[in-house]
Amino acid sequence: MRTVEFKMERPGLVTPGQTVSIIEREGTSSYSYIIDPAVAMSGCFQARDRILSKTGIVRDIQENSRGFYVIVDFDE
Repeated sequence: MRTVEFKMERPGLVTPGQTVSIIEREGTSSYSYIIDPAVAMSGCFQARDRILSKTGIVRDIQENSRGFYVIVDFDE
């Protein structure tokens, strides 16, 4: 099991327990991921830390002073 945090700009786009698909984006020296369709974005990952799964399950949605964060579990 692998847990990844995604930044979400506004609430209500996903719910805990929901299965989500991700899109991988390749940068010059790292990879980032977007919950499809453009719900939330991950931070950057090195090639050795890439997410191998294409779907995950939303474990939790957290809110703090910087915004909303979607916590997703991947079966890896």
